[in-house]
Amino acid sequence: MTSQNKRNIASVIRQSLRSVFAVFQYSGRAVGLVWDTSRTLTVVLAILTILAGLLPAAIAYIGKLIVDSVVLASQSGLASDRHRAFLYLGLEAIIVAILAGSQRGLTISQSLLRVLLGQKVNVLILEKALTLDLAHFEDSEFYDKMSRARREASSRPLSLVSGTFKLVQDTISLITYGGLLLQFSGWVVVVLILAAVPAFIAETKFAGVAFRLFRWRAPETREQTYLETLIAREDFAKEVQLYQLGPMLLQRYRNIFNRLYAEDRDLTLKRGVWGYLLGLLSTAAFYVAYLWIITEAIAGRISLGDMTMYLVVFRQGQTTFASFLSSIGGMYEDNLYLSNLYEFLEQDIPQPQGKRTQGLIPGDGLRFENVSFTYAGSLEPALKNVSLHLKPGQKLAIVGANGSGKTTLIKLLTRLYTPSSGRILLDGLDLQDWDMDALHKRIGVIFQNFVRYQFTVGENVGVGDVQHLDDAARWNAAAEKGMALPFVEKMPDKFHTQLGRWFKDGQELSGGEWQKIALSRAFMRTKADILVLDEPTAAMDAEAEVQIFDRFRSLAKHQMAILISHRFSTVRMADAIAVLADGELIEQGTHQELLAANGRYARLFSLQAAGYH
Repeated sequence: MTSQNKRNIASVIRQSLRSVFAVFQYSGRAVGLVWDTSRTLTVVLAILTILAGLLPAAIAYIGKLIVDSVVLASQSGLASDRHRAFLYLGLEAIIVAILAGSQRGLTISQSLLRVLLGQKVNVLILEKALTLDLAHFEDSEFYDKMSRARREASSRPLSLVSGTFKLVQDTISLITYGGLLLQFSGWVVVVLILAAVPAFIAETKFAGVAFRLFRWRAPETREQTYLETLIAREDFAKEVQLYQLGPMLLQRYRNIFNRLYAEDRDLTLKRGVWGYLLGLLSTAAFYVAYLWIITEAIAGRISLGDMTMYLVVFRQGQTTFASFLSSIGGMYEDNLYLSNLYEFLEQDIPQPQGKRTQGLIPGDGLRFENVSFTYAGSLEPALKNVSLHLKPGQKLAIVGANGSGKTTLIKLLTRLYTPSSGRILLDGLDLQDWDMDALHKRIGVIFQNFVRYQFTVGENVGVGDVQHLDDAARWNAAAEKGMALPFVEKMPDKFHTQLGRWFKDGQELSGGEWQKIALSRAFMRTKADILVLDEPTAAMDAEAEVQIFDRFRSLAKHQMAILISHRFSTVRMADAIAVLADGELIEQGTHQELLAANGRYARLFSLQAAGYH
């Protein structure tokens, strides 16, 4: 054997040993997770595991006693020998019943724990998701990390714990089997161990390959889920049918599956063939031991009962040792998958440090001072040195083409993002120094792409202030301010009417009605002194829009308001208008001042006004 071959073999052995020790990396944490989930079930699982490990060897030994007592009884003809054989038979029946009960108990305990643990881990993942910034959800790599954690980690902790307990069970069984086999020959134990090792090495190798495939596939799996959503969701159905997108989307779905299936097929075939070939070693070892034990029995060196016991113990020991190594291989694989869970859960997410609940200069209003912002991965800033001052009670309209930075400005104001440079002040205090909850209570926002919750009407309004989610009086007042009350009163169950089509008896609203519901949400926050409306009336006609904003001005006299709209008939009502272009503030003033300046605003206003003639 060359030195290179020796080094290769040594490398394989070292890798296998590292794999063996790696199986315990997360075992303690997984056991702790299961213990926190249900201490009673964990204790029951441990007790039943010990029983299931001890009893098989006891059954094999009593089987030997039965055979020997039967042989003795047949030779002696004594009633006492017959009774002894019946006694051993009854004892074995009792132990077999206890073993069956312990195995059934293990199955029940694991099933119950699986449900509880799956829920606990999913809650941990969702709790972590609630701490993330908006930027994390827009980062595809981070989103893939969360997807991997959610897809497998809910079942893997119990699998790892079950593997750990199975390892304990198999260890106990192997010790008892080994003790019995050593009475025959120590070499039988050596053969038992060596015959199972190659299959174990192959299994851990293929487990690693399967895990790498799993990690690489997160984007494809998300794409498949997205395609399923496009094909099967009601809010996409009309466009998919109208544009005849169904066959194209389904073909993409098939193409992804075929590509993934090809990888799975190759891995499964390799794993199966190698598993079979290496498994033949165990079969060959069994029959060598079988021949040896029979030879010893024929020679009279062991009894018929001994022969029966050794054959049973060797066969079961072989199966148990293979199970032992398989448990290690499974735990190795579980550890790989659990690394996804803990990689996600332990991701360092900087939490807001601000603690202040009041500004330094009450009544100073809202200031943007040379604010710039660049999205991650983008080369061009979305905002460049924007400066604005909005005093209490003032209404500011922001206009500009799509992509000019209007919505980015709102995301910075609501602290969904942090400025790359510059600062935003509220009552003289940097937003970063404000307590997040205190800040958000002062802001009521309606985004252009507001969420249409599949909740009741009242809950759809109530989400505007979750602390008063079920406050019917506030629903009514907010809906009245948002001009949603007239059509809500006509609905079957009024505020308790289910909206959307996902659930039974759900009612669908028009685009304009949904926008009035969203507008009502902003009025749920009675303490909010900053109202932000990002294209809040895009689905309404011009007349309804004017009515909304006339009412809005009268109801928000003492509040600061920021309005984003493409309709100049609306923005002209504002106290001041800011014009953005390519992330820069290029004009600012009243409607009349901007018309007199004859700049970008005046040109856009003239173009839109011409469209009404």
